[in-house]
Amino acid sequence: MWLNMISQEVLKELNVDPNTGLSELEAKSRLEKYGENKLTSQKKKSIWQLFLSQINDVMIYILLGAAIISTFMHEYSDAVVILLVILINALIGVVQESKAEKSLEALKKLSTPKAIVKRDGIIKEIPSEEVVVGDIIILDAGRYLPADLRLIESANLKIDESAFTGESVPAEKDSNITISNENVPIGDMFNMAFMSTLVTYGRGTGVVVNTGMKTEIGKIADLLSKEEDNTTPLQRRLASLGKFLGFGAVGICVLIFIISMFQGRDWFEMLLTAISLAVAAIPEGLPAIVAIVLAMGVQRMIKQNSIVKKLPAVETLGSVNIICSDKTGTLTLNIMTIKKCCINNNLISIDDCKLDDDDTKLLFEGMILCNDATSKNGTKTGDPTEIALLDAGIKYDLYKEDLISNHSRIDEIPFDSDRKLMTTVNKYDSHFKVFTKGAIDNLLKISTKILLNGKIIDFTQERKDEILNFSNLMSDEALRVLGLSYKDIQDESISINALEKDLIFVGLMGMIDPPRQEVKPSIALCKQAGITPIMITGDHKNTAFAIASELGIANNINQCMTGAEIDTYSDNEFNDLVSNYKVFARVSPENKVKIVKAFKSHGNIVSMTGDGVNDAPSLKAADIGVAMGITGTDVAKGAADMILTDDNFTTIVAAVEEGRNIYTNIRKSIIFLLSCNLGEIVTLFIAILFNLAPPLLPIHILWVNLITDSFPALSLGVDPKDSSVMKYPPRDPKESLFAEHMGLFLGINGILIGGVTLAAFLLGERLYPGSLVHAQTLAFVVLSFSQLFFSLSMRNRERTLFNIGVFKNKYLLSSILLGICIQLLIIIIPFLANVFNVFILSARDWGLVICISLLPFIFNELFKVIKYR
Repeated sequence: MWLNMISQEVLKELNVDPNTGLSELEAKSRLEKYGENKLTSQKKKSIWQLFLSQINDVMIYILLGAAIISTFMHEYSDAVVILLVILINALIGVVQESKAEKSLEALKKLSTPKAIVKRDGIIKEIPSEEVVVGDIIILDAGRYLPADLRLIESANLKIDESAFTGESVPAEKDSNITISNENVPIGDMFNMAFMSTLVTYGRGTGVVVNTGMKTEIGKIADLLSKEEDNTTPLQRRLASLGKFLGFGAVGICVLIFIISMFQGRDWFEMLLTAISLAVAAIPEGLPAIVAIVLAMGVQRMIKQNSIVKKLPAVETLGSVNIICSDKTGTLTLNIMTIKKCCINNNLISIDDCKLDDDDTKLLFEGMILCNDATSKNGTKTGDPTEIALLDAGIKYDLYKEDLISNHSRIDEIPFDSDRKLMTTVNKYDSHFKVFTKGAIDNLLKISTKILLNGKIIDFTQERKDEILNFSNLMSDEALRVLGLSYKDIQDESISINALEKDLIFVGLMGMIDPPRQEVKPSIALCKQAGITPIMITGDHKNTAFAIASELGIANNINQCMTGAEIDTYSDNEFNDLVSNYKVFARVSPENKVKIVKAFKSHGNIVSMTGDGVNDAPSLKAADIGVAMGITGTDVAKGAADMILTDDNFTTIVAAVEEGRNIYTNIRKSIIFLLSCNLGEIVTLFIAILFNLAPPLLPIHILWVNLITDSFPALSLGVDPKDSSVMKYPPRDPKESLFAEHMGLFLGINGILIGGVTLAAFLLGERLYPGSLVHAQTLAFVVLSFSQLFFSLSMRNRERTLFNIGVFKNKYLLSSILLGICIQLLIIIIPFLANVFNVFILSARDWGLVICISLLPFIFNELFKVIKYR
């Protein structure tokens, strides 16, 4: 509403005199009415709450149930081990997530600590929290804004709003403009200024119209606080698996108990046996193994310039099939750069300019001398467009300091938004040169001559049309165009009004915030991997499309949509058509969230990258938010799941590849553990079904589950990555862990492991009649060894161990050797042998154990040779 009113109406509405400002008494009254000018935040979770959230999981509940059952059965050591697994899993999650949820605190830090206000006719400095609606705020270069303002005075005022709009160039402000349309993006609100933006040029005054949570940045804070955390695909799959295993365990208990009743066994003894079998169905170490594998993945990603704040986000990257990327600072350098010059009626690249040509040298000299920016020893200050002109000169060893020392500035007419021109008078040997740079339309009006190939000739309308055509060609490429004219004068005392008359046109320079060189091949790799890149930016449509076209994101401007167009659609209507667009320009923070949710509505796993305050809500809404570490605001970093320390889009692609490999490895670990546990179930179930003695004791099962299985499962989780993962499309988000016949694979290998274990038990009964302990020892060792050897086959489903390299995963080889050594110690050390109730094996026994244990491994390797040859 405020932008639609003239400044006098705004002042009247807010009941404030611009000359005196509010009285201290009125300011105090309004402070009590509206509250302090600060952002509210959600109550942070305590460490205890974080810990409880980690154990709020079906799998953890099942483990707790197993611990209670173990205690009931007087297996106290088993219960302690299970509780340790739960504790380790929870602590890993707490450590990772205690660093998160800082987005609103970061927003608070953006608020300026002090504000210059006018109260009781006196200009004074006060804490920004005490600023109230109606305060008159004084603006000057280098100062952050304390609240949202309606400007009432402005003089060449420019404000950096890139954190809100994504535009590289500071916005020009004009207090005299009245905007009739209410639904305009922030970047087009020329008579407004917003909290936490920075004045880069000029001066002005404004009246506070919104404070605290009612400001534009406050609205973003509100969006962040309302956006709930998203569960990742891995979390959903593990939750589903936990429920399945839970129901399966209960089913096994009931089934075994019913069988025992028909067999006429002691019901209490069979109840305990059934419960033992149910415990065997649950992979106790699974949650901890998944957490540790993810944590190790996080450490690897840190070395690749990616900091992951939440463990499950690593796996989520591997599922991503839409990457929504901000333009400024993410796909581009966020540095305005001269790309083309128009000189002597030729449009040429900046790289092809030759300064031995006097006309070209004059164009560069004029642009550098008629310039208020500075660039010295790597430190740059001033307007980004002017810095770009200095950088173009530096490219050809033309430095402002040297030019100014030789051609000092005698007079000037500063830039203003009405003229859109800037003029300086610089001293040359025996005369003075007047340089005027600025908008091409205004420059042509005051230029009567043109410099062509060293000659000054009349600037006819035909020649002006040619220059306009060159300007339009550059504009079509989304270049920001500046022109330069000059004239020689003999007397430095010439009147100001006469300086900008009868000028000689020299040429044009076109600049843009260019795309990062490494981004284009990264986008091509994304497309190869079935990932669709989408550009979402606050910049203008033509500029956005120019960058998107150059990078290969879009090939037709019809694939672009503006924020104003998005607002005309309901959520459902927009969801239906969002897939037709690749570029979204001139969007608001609310638009960005709407876009992300629209893509998610089609079942996509969406990543959003960004660096500004305006990106924070969409980073939070996405399945995984990725913030820039160098140029990113603290707000964006706080809202994101992952931070790129090098601000490089290419790093996202590397992270996606890492995520895919991590998921593959986690899946290997899960299938391995479940296959092994199924082997234990098969062993015990068949023994009970056929009324045999129990081939394994509860402590044998728990030991194998928690120790022997765990190290190989962890080692599979860090298996060397497969470079071919980026040749395939992303997984279907709804895909089961047992897709691609992995359920059948699991079942066959579970039966194989159970079969060889039961075979070893029966062989032991035959070789050592009447010695149940001896037979159970053979079964215990075969169960352990067969699982260790089977882990080697789990490294790759299609290629044999010898194809992928026997020694590539040294961790797995070490864990197998460790498992064998531990098993040997249990057998040969009397104290441990008594604890585990095992018998010392002979050399013949060991030979039989190893041969039987190798059968599942040999079967899997032969199957690969036959099927995938």
